[in-house]
Amino acid sequence: MERVSNMVSERPLVIFSRSNCGICHSVKSLIGGFGVHPTVYELDEISRGQEIEQTLARRLGNNPAVPAIFINGELVGGANEIMSLHLRGMLRPMLIRAGALWV
Repeated sequence: MERVSNMVSERPLVIFSRSNCGICHSVKSLIGGFGVHPTVYELDEISRGQEIEQTLARRLGNNPAVPAIFINGELVGGANEIMSLHLRGMLRPMLIRAGALWV
């Protein structure tokens, strides 16, 4: 988990994804729709991506490992959590507080 912590600690918004994942694409499109440019790690395209994905799977429990979204270094969750935050009007304020989105 230390490697993941290092990857997310210096960025306001980090998404761990797979380049061929439709749900990941939807989450990235939703966030991009706010005008936010997250740091995205495509786990099928980086070294040790499979190891990182296994770490995320353990951390998320039974949920799929990707997408995994970190805001301000904290794991927010996967697609369900992001969509829920968006529908409740809470995602945009979180992104603003994290410094990922300027008003």
